[in-house]
Amino acid sequence: MKLNIIVLAKQVPDTRNVGPDAMTPEGTVNRSALPAIFNPEDLNALEQALRLKDQFPGTTVHVLTMGPGRAAEVIREAMYRGADGGWLLTDRAFAGADTLATSYALATAIKHVCPNVDLIIGGRQAIDGDTAQVGPQVAEKLGLNQITYVEEVKEVKEVTEVLAKASDQGRAKEVIATRHIDGGVETVESPLPCVLTVNGSAAPCRPRNAKLVMKYKRALAPLELAPGTSYEDLPYADQYGKKAYLKIGQLTTADVNADLAQCGLAGSPTKVKNVENIVFKAKESKVLTGSDEDINGLVQELLASHTIG
Repeated sequence: MKLNIIVLAKQVPDTRNVGPDAMTPEGTVNRSALPAIFNPEDLNALEQALRLKDQFPGTTVHVLTMGPGRAAEVIREAMYRGADGGWLLTDRAFAGADTLATSYALATAIKHVCPNVDLIIGGRQAIDGDTAQVGPQVAEKLGLNQITYVEEVKEVKEVTEVLAKASDQGRAKEVIATRHIDGGVETVESPLPCVLTVNGSAAPCRPRNAKLVMKYKRALAPLELAPGTSYEDLPYADQYGKKAYLKIGQLTTADVNADLAQCGLAGSPTKVKNVENIVFKAKESKVLTGSDEDINGLVQELLASHTIG
């Protein structure tokens, strides 16, 4: 048995370094002002995918990410760890997307690049939004089953499937995963294809492999090339002709036949009003009673300092 796996990954701003210039006047994240990193929980998702690749020879793992040209670094990082390649979904029309527009773009791209996908695996949420909505929305748009808050993919197996005629039988696949819930862990089975979202408490991703770094270090997406240049203009140009994996796939709205009205800011019903970096500082201690007056006073003070609310 072999699987077609897509990992949804995102290059995110490092929210540990949010400053006064973190937002644009339009209410979107000013990504150029913050260091870019591989979204942490997407690395946990990548590890689950790579474990399945190790278990089932012939399995392919590809990364799909949406962003500007520099987001191709996420795909290279995944390839250094064992992924087979990926696609950069990039277009000015995708800029400023909220979770609804993002999930539409990703789902549309998946239909285009891998209509026979078995598993779509992503992190539970991205640290620049913390909504945990994109994975479930992708599942809904594709009409697929989903398992959220996954701690571990325990097993993928083939099962006998009874078809329309009682005499007909086929082989279907199903996944068994453990997921974290309030008060414990539950084991869930689902037929494939399926969407999984993985917690940060799942197994950490394996480190880069030195041989894979050497193999893929020159992999580039077209958008990363200098304006007016092509692969033929680069050093080691002959390698790009011989090794197709050095050309990272790139997709635009036209490539995936996306509806522009559902992309980017145009397709985003939610807007970010403001982002603030709140630093907690130790101050003098305060003793409160359980009276309504003391509690109301504390809540008013916390609201005024933007600690809550």
